[in-house]
Order: sequence, then structure tokens, then C-alpha cells
Amino acid sequence: MIRNGKASVAIALVCTVAGAGLVGCEEASSADSKPSASATTDGAGADDKGSFTGTEKIKVDGRSVNVSCSGDQAKGKPVVVLLHGGGDGLDKLAGLQKTLGEKDRACSYDRLGAGASDQPDGPQTLESGGKVLTAVIDRVAGDAPVVLAGHSLGGLIAARYAPDHQDKVKGLVLMDATSPTQSADLEKEIPESATGMAVELREQTLAILRGESPEKLVVPDGEVRSAGDIPVEVIQHGKQYLAAVPQYGAGLERAWAKGQEKWLAVSGGSRLSTAENSEHYIYVDEPDLAVGAIRRVASQAAGTA
Repeated sequence: MIRNGKASVAIALVCTVAGAGLVGCEEASSADSKPSASATTDGAGADDKGSFTGTEKIKVDGRSVNVSCSGDQAKGKPVVVLLHGGGDGLDKLAGLQKTLGEKDRACSYDRLGAGASDQPDGPQTLESGGKVLTAVIDRVAGDAPVVLAGHSLGGLIAARYAPDHQDKVKGLVLMDATSPTQSADLEKEIPESATGMAVELREQTLAILRGESPEKLVVPDGEVRSAGDIPVEVIQHGKQYLAAVPQYGAGLERAWAKGQEKWLAVSGGSRLSTAENSEHYIYVDEPDLAVGAIRRVASQAAGTA
């Protein structure tokens, strides 16, 4: 991929949808990526379900999954489970997790093919990835409810997972979540006749959505299904970094914004806001805004708002 000038915009969009392993994705996710002290000791404090802090490896269908938790469980409050974006790992979320852990129990995990978790043994689907998430939730939350807070691809996964797990998922925070119609959006906004950076962006992103990434996760377009009336905050970026893509940037920004609006259908209790000073990494650019939204949803889910 082109590495100079405004080509970083293309890298950002590819990493946005699923892009581990592509040139530039690691650089795009390097800021604020050092894990906190509470997330570096393998197996620290591991005992009963929902009680360990630090990091721990759990087994899911024979594969090792890296999990990290901070903070103590408060009676009647949900556990916050953070889901990283494509090309990232739980280390990227360490600062956010540490802050949330000061008042709540907050956990994160590396999906198969990401971070310190095992590689998948074949293509992954949202359903098979959901089984891993269920195992993580069972380990970190026990009988407690959860709030899922996902960035980018993690937001899409959270929103796809919640409708089938309404008994457990009691709130969502979607931070610039990948559009539910990402493939169609790209095919509409960047035609096959495009050249240069735009066509490279189109082809690499579509390949990733077909599972051609280290996660091997196939991400099809689909309708947004309802998870009931749980509290949901959808936060979109305010700084239009995609607009720098020659000729097609403005259309990509419009499509992305429409994708954020589509996620509102996941709940009758959804709210859309804009992080005015953020590009894609909202929780890095405006950490207080992200923390506030997650705590607000957790509080509402606990019935204490």
C-alpha cells in the first residue's frame, strides 16, 4: 500500500474493517497500546468465575484465548467487556480498561488470530467468533450481566452478538463501529474502474471482509437485528479523515455516517452522538468521552441512572 502523504487514510479504513497484517495497520494502532500493570501478569488472581484480575489464558474448543480483567465486581452492576478493532489486540485497550477498572469491573480479550491468542484453525464466522465471546463472558462475568463496548470491527461483532444473547447483554457502546453494510458501501462508493489508492483500498478491504486476514473472520453484510430496548450509545468520529481519499472520500464519509445511523436499529434505547475531535480511534483521541459513555450505559443497565 502507498505509504506517503494521505495514504494513511486508506490504511485507516482497511484497519477499521478488519485489517490485521496489512502494511501500516500496526502503526495505525500503536498509540496508547502499552498494557497497564493490571493486565500483564499471566494468571494473576485467577480463581472462581468472574473474580480474576490480570491476564489469563482460557481454552475454547482447544484454542488458547488471551483474556485480561481490571477492577472488582460490584453487586448489581454489569461487567464491561471491551472488543478491539481489526488489526488491534487487547493491549490497545489497556488504558481504557485500566480507567474503567477504577470504578467497575472491565475486561477484554484477544480474538483468535489477534494479540496473544492462538491462530484460528480455519475460517471464522461471526457465529464461531461468538462462541469464543460467550466463553470469555462466562469466565469474566460469571452470573453477572455484561455491557459490550466495541471499537470498529469490535463494535460490529458486539452489535451482531447482542440480539442472540439478550439474557446476558444489557447494554452496548459502539465506537465508530464498522458499517453493517461495509462491503456494499465500498462497492457503491468506489467503482471497479477506480485507480490508484482508491482501488487498492477497495480491493484490500473487500478481501479482508472475505476472511483474508490473520483473524480469518468472514464479515458479511446484513440487516441490523434488535436486541430489545437495552441502552445503546453509538459514537461516530467527527474529524473526516476518509475525506482525503482522492475523488471518493466524501462519499466514503457519507456512507460511514449512514452506517452509524443503521446501528441505531439494534435497540429502542439507542442514541447517536459525534466525537467532534476524534478520527477513528475515539477512545484514544477522546478517552474521557469514551469512558463517560461506557459508564453511562453500565449505570443504565444496572438501573441506577
